Amino acid sequence: MSDDISADFGDVGRRGLMLVLSSPSGAGKTSISRALLERDANLSLSISVTTRPKRPVERAGTDYIFLDPTDFNLMVNRQELLEYAKVFGHYYGTPRAAVEAALSEGRDVLFDIEWQGTQQLAEKARDDLVSVFILPPSMAELERRLHNRAQDSEEVIGRRMAEAAAEMTHWNEYQYVVINYDFEDSIRQVLAILHAERLRRHRQVGLANFVRGLLQW
Repeated sequence: MSDDISADFGDVGRRGLMLVLSSPSGAGKTSISRALLERDANLSLSISVTTRPKRPVERAGTDYIFLDPTDFNLMVNRQELLEYAKVFGHYYGTPRAAVEAALSEGRDVLFDIEWQGTQQLAEKARDDLVSVFILPPSMAELERRLHNRAQDSEEVIGRRMAEAAAEMTHWNEYQYVVINYDFEDSIRQVLAILHAERLRRHRQVGLANFVRGLLQW
């Protein structure tokens, strides 16, 4: 028998997956997303396009691709977006080409998007999707976090709190739910989901040939 296992049985590769994190604004999905990207080299962020103004701390092309409404609508009409949605008066969307290239190369893509976009991804690419909904431990804690990040006016915070209840009604559309009691623990839970989902049978390309090789030994 050859010592080169891959020569006998064939290589087993893996198709990438789309890891979606959703939550009400302030519940922690963006902070968790950043931590995941720092800790997992095979995970890259899907850079969304948006029509909203850039915040002072954001970098164009790194946090978002900022477009005017006309250019955004052109991308929609040309079917260049995997998903798009209107959130708090502005449009957000996911460019298709970069995501599809990453998945075919076995790289995983992280999405920080809302429930509307997740529904569209589920319709178009359910087999590639791993969806996680992040819940806050309480509404009081959610409001405290919104104030602490000091990004929005009192009026905007009030609107986000009003929207949070409606957003949280979609929790049961997701495959996994993480209650963000503790930041580090939430990161560990999402990493465990990611590692397990990478081993799904349908994502392991060439596995059938590998097993046939084993059985012919």
